[in-house]
Amino acid sequence: MVKLILAELKNHSPFTSFGAATGIVLMIFFSSISIPAKLSYSIFYTLHPLHVLLSAVVTTSMYKLHLNRASNLLTMIIIGYAGSIGISTLSDSIIPYLGEVLLAMPNREAHIGFIEEWWLINPMALAGIIIAYYKPTTKFPHSAHVLVSTWASLFHIIMALGKTPDWISCVIIFFFLFISVWIPCCFSDIVFPLFFVKHK
Repeated sequence: MVKLILAELKNHSPFTSFGAATGIVLMIFFSSISIPAKLSYSIFYTLHPLHVLLSAVVTTSMYKLHLNRASNLLTMIIIGYAGSIGISTLSDSIIPYLGEVLLAMPNREAHIGFIEEWWLINPMALAGIIIAYYKPTTKFPHSAHVLVSTWASLFHIIMALGKTPDWISCVIIFFFLFISVWIPCCFSDIVFPLFFVKHK
């Protein structure tokens, strides 16, 4: 399992770096035109639910595809929900919020989607689980998941920003964007569901 984790982290680092770099470009652009906080909030709550949906599809699919026996629907729901909601919240909200606190951003706030917009986020997780139950797939939704997660984390930060960042802030934000996607997404999509699969 340790070898699997290290291999996946290594394989995902170039694509995650690319995603974080696109995030910095988008952040500089949007902060320079001073988009309203309400619009940033709306974009975050478009990307975050999409992230939850894709994460639920991949996490549940990974579990189902590697299971040696018939899939138990209740077990799949628990694994898919915990893996998608828990890790998406960590990736899109908690880790970016820590970066906002570190940089003392004026509008910092942890937006916990499954509580703040529960009527939107929780059904998206269940929809992803249902999709995976009937048609499990991992490759495309995982790649999309990594990119969408980066941008969701970015707009969480943009909501808190308040001004165009200097280059030092950009470096720190790049680091937090990278970390917020790199470890949680690999863990939720690959490692977490395989903990519940008992085979060699």
